[in-house]
Amino acid sequence: MMGDTICALATSAGGAIGIIRVSGQNAIALTDIVFRPAGGKSLCKAEGYTIHYGEIIDKTSEVIDEVLVSVFRAPHSYTGEDSTEISCHGSRYILRQVLQTLIDRGCRQAQPGEYTQRAYLNGKMDLSQAEAVADLIAAGNRATHRLALGQLKGHFSEELARLREQLLKMTSLLELELDFSDQDVNFADRHELLELALTIDRRIVSLAHSFEAGNALKKGVPVAIVGKTNVGKSTLLNRLLHEERAIVSDIHGTTRDVIEDTVDIRGITFRFIDTAGIRHTVDRIEQLGIERTYRKLDEATIILWLFDEPPTTEEYDQMKVRTAGKKLIKVFNKVDLPRVTPSLPQDILLLSAKQGDGVAQLEEALCQAADIPEFNENDVVVTSARHYDALTHAHDALVRVIDSLEQDVSGDLLSEDLRQVLTYLANITGGVITTDEVLNSIFKNFCIGK
Repeated sequence: MMGDTICALATSAGGAIGIIRVSGQNAIALTDIVFRPAGGKSLCKAEGYTIHYGEIIDKTSEVIDEVLVSVFRAPHSYTGEDSTEISCHGSRYILRQVLQTLIDRGCRQAQPGEYTQRAYLNGKMDLSQAEAVADLIAAGNRATHRLALGQLKGHFSEELARLREQLLKMTSLLELELDFSDQDVNFADRHELLELALTIDRRIVSLAHSFEAGNALKKGVPVAIVGKTNVGKSTLLNRLLHEERAIVSDIHGTTRDVIEDTVDIRGITFRFIDTAGIRHTVDRIEQLGIERTYRKLDEATIILWLFDEPPTTEEYDQMKVRTAGKKLIKVFNKVDLPRVTPSLPQDILLLSAKQGDGVAQLEEALCQAADIPEFNENDVVVTSARHYDALTHAHDALVRVIDSLEQDVSGDLLSEDLRQVLTYLANITGGVITTDEVLNSIFKNFCIGK
């Protein structure tokens, strides 16, 4: 509940320092009860953005730890509420005792994400920025860090606000016409509205298209390693991951299930999927693994086709059909073996997964196949499926608006579709489109009665 004062550990336990965050209407007063300041000054009299040294004491006045307490006063805090942060030693026992003492004095243990939820409810950030907090924490490479940081700073929100303002102007003009429909007055130039709608739609489509790259950066580009049994798929996976993740054996059919793991290559996260070897078998368990291999082929963006002898024309044709629409990288493995390497087309990479020869070239080919542009924190890139879904629905509604403008449909139908576009965009940031907002836009842009 928003009225409760909540507390929780804000850092990982077991480090040198631990920070406990307290937030709510009584955060400063409750912290003051358990805090004995070295200078004798009550926290209740402290100004915001100040740090105080002292001791945390339990109900029997026994000292738990020497601490520093930071004071933040509403609305100038992360949550927008009065808040304190208690910096103490990172002992699990100490942290547990401080938290329990706060709870005994009237605090409640915070729920997951509750601080950010309160920040959103108190207007410190919108929904897209709140989602960026989790993305920033989970960022595993430079690109995802930059995108999350840009979203947290509000770059995506600002982009949506500009689109929203243009759409509100269109809606205002159309609704103004409806108010004066009995006077046969036209406030909206249909040609200008059509050009504006097309411009807005192009930007919405561009944002939606950025989701493919954004999602790949966030979750990792899925790469399926496929091929016959015993061609070195598990050895290659281990080489790419720089660890013994998969069992390597000369026995055919060793990998019977899908093994997945991620690795960062030149700033791009790849999610490698080692699949069961494709071959005819009567082993039911191995057959299940092969069936999963085919399913993973559908999920992957890039296919690493590994072989240690030239594929037949039939195998080429089958792989071409199964990987249609995907990036296919063909790799000839085991070039370290003492044999004559057959003459192969230039688009086939030569590799020794066991020795590491050719791995650098393979990594370069993977980065090229991923085809992810370089991003900075000022770029607006969609990384959330929720945002992508909202943008897609907004585009569909805007297409109806464009069709209606081209067919000179009445303003009331146009206005309804425009409101749907506004609603979908507002859902991304958590805003609400109200009649008052439309009216305010009318009065802001026009002087009726002059």
